[in-house]
Amino acid sequence: MRLLFLLYGCCLPVCLLAQPKDSSRRSPSGDSVLQEIIVNAFLSHQYWKAVPAAVAIVMSKEINRYSNTSLVAVLNTIPGLRMEERSPASYRLSVRGSLLRSPFGVRNVKVYWNEIPLTDAGGNTYLNLVDINQLTGAEIIKGPAASMYGAGTGGALLLKSSQELSPASQNHFVAGLTGGSYGLFQQQSGWQYSSKNFASAIQQTHQQSDGYREQSAVRKEVLKWQGLWQAKKQQIKFLIFYTDLFYQTPGGITLAQMQLNPKLSRQAAGSFPGSVQQKAAVYNKTFLGGIHHTVELNDHFSIKSFFTGNRTAYANSFITNYEKREETNYGAGTNLIYQAKTTNSLFQWMNGVEWLYNHSLISNFGNRSGIADTVQFSDNIYARQWFAFSQVQYAIHEKWNFTAGLSLNNQTFRFKRLTDPVPFFADKKISLVVTPRLAVLYRLTKNVSLYALAAKGFSPPALAEIRPSDGKYYGELAAEYGWNYEAGIKGDLLNGHLQFDMAAYFFAVKNAIVRRNNAAGAEYFVNAGGTKQQGMEALFKYQLIQNNRDFISGWHIWSSYSYQPYRFEEYRQTTNNYSGNELTGVPRTIWVSGMDLQTGKGIYMHVSLNATASLPLTDANDAYANAYQLVQLKLGFRREQHRKKFDLFAGIDNLLNRHYSLGNDINAAGKRYYNPAMGVNFFTGIQCWF
Repeated sequence: MRLLFLLYGCCLPVCLLAQPKDSSRRSPSGDSVLQEIIVNAFLSHQYWKAVPAAVAIVMSKEINRYSNTSLVAVLNTIPGLRMEERSPASYRLSVRGSLLRSPFGVRNVKVYWNEIPLTDAGGNTYLNLVDINQLTGAEIIKGPAASMYGAGTGGALLLKSSQELSPASQNHFVAGLTGGSYGLFQQQSGWQYSSKNFASAIQQTHQQSDGYREQSAVRKEVLKWQGLWQAKKQQIKFLIFYTDLFYQTPGGITLAQMQLNPKLSRQAAGSFPGSVQQKAAVYNKTFLGGIHHTVELNDHFSIKSFFTGNRTAYANSFITNYEKREETNYGAGTNLIYQAKTTNSLFQWMNGVEWLYNHSLISNFGNRSGIADTVQFSDNIYARQWFAFSQVQYAIHEKWNFTAGLSLNNQTFRFKRLTDPVPFFADKKISLVVTPRLAVLYRLTKNVSLYALAAKGFSPPALAEIRPSDGKYYGELAAEYGWNYEAGIKGDLLNGHLQFDMAAYFFAVKNAIVRRNNAAGAEYFVNAGGTKQQGMEALFKYQLIQNNRDFISGWHIWSSYSYQPYRFEEYRQTTNNYSGNELTGVPRTIWVSGMDLQTGKGIYMHVSLNATASLPLTDANDAYANAYQLVQLKLGFRREQHRKKFDLFAGIDNLLNRHYSLGNDINAAGKRYYNPAMGVNFFTGIQCWF
């Protein structure tokens, strides 16, 4: 902390003497949170309230509410979303219950960054490689979106880091420091250049922490280069980043151990050593590059295309083995868009194709106190995934909006165990799947819309499920699929002061993939028969004050609510019948509310409460994680002096010092379900734009 305050003293004068910043970086803004929002989900480029879908928006204001070290708190404000953190940098993301099959990372949800896919052909996404400081917003499509984004019954997450051009050449810089409890330290810097036709940005972040629990330290290095070139009819965007990520994995503990000492890591049991002895940790070095090209052929036709490639060196020191992976990924796609507009109507017809390729060399060794020992088995795996889609949208008199889409989806795996006496390839092919989507929206008034939709989604088993950490090959796993029926109302009232979004849905999933553990704690997956995932969601934002001339220049309150009474259907395991049980890992209700306050003098405050209900930890519903209430507070001072800007802030997470587990190991062997989160903890920092 002494080092942090010393660096404050060095940085603050530089901020006050610096040049102005005028770009799309996440600089402070006094704009209303209830402003009109343009979304690009389903390539619509329409106002949020005119899109016939459940699309949630995260803007820079929402990102700035919390600590700039993690996306967890930000995404958990969205109804229907749940982001978990078993240890620092070990994330899981669920959209409407898709955590059922996600032991780590992001599966069942397709992720893009600036229209370039981060999800690979094997269905996995390393969301922990992305640095929150390098994002300006996100869009979340909730529910099946296979008609345009391919496999994934959960939906799609569209990350954004936007750039702007300027009439004259400009250079801008950003620098920041953050420190906090348990050895948290973050340093960031960046340079941006913009001109009439070209923009370029280089950003760097270093983040580290000792962690709250034993064996939970983390270190992350990120370097990103992003660019934009624009001519009269063309635009090219490129994204290149390198992430070197290391994080220790403390592992789950029992309820008795958590009550005795929540800082404990997984303890030795029987013949199995503990996390500290095995130096349990993950090492991930990933280089990714992508380019996205848009060209307007004429007044009616345009083409959008991308190409991407990445290389990952991954290692996981686990209790029972030491896994090493070398992953190579490629992807390409193109969309042809036709648009015709008249005085009273808009017609769009979009056709496209996307192709993803993954090659993984995976080897498992014995783990001798964190050192890879004798090889146990070595595998060579190829995964390919492609889909083609066509979608028509027709809007009439600004009252009706009709959408119909259809996609064809295919995925194949080739698996060979190189350590077998006679290696041979085992092929697995997911039969061609047709996924339609129909939606209609009616505008009751200019500002309020009703919509209804029916969409089929499917999600094949991911590579990490066909070949999980127990080392076996599960080629018999079937894809899960189902129909989602949904209706909603959204818009704004009271002259734009009140914004609302409410939806009810019914999603019946067949062949649901669920996670199980063997006696050693290694995971594997089975098809569970089916689930009924019906629920309701609501989001409200109310602007009490927005007047820059008053002392209180902005005052907003907001609230989100998720009701998720999900159940298993026709789920039997040997002699056990779990039909009708609550869906594992899904809380019945989540309520998140908060307040944003700012003054004309630059002082601001953000406070929020997350009340999450208890959730079942096993398919048998014989163990539950307790409900918890999480209060988070951030105070800050923003100042613009001689057109230079800085933001000095401090905050508290878990203000009530609740004992809870933010990430749970469902169906864990030995009842090691719990990964305790931090008690009350603090952070403080400064960011400068010049």
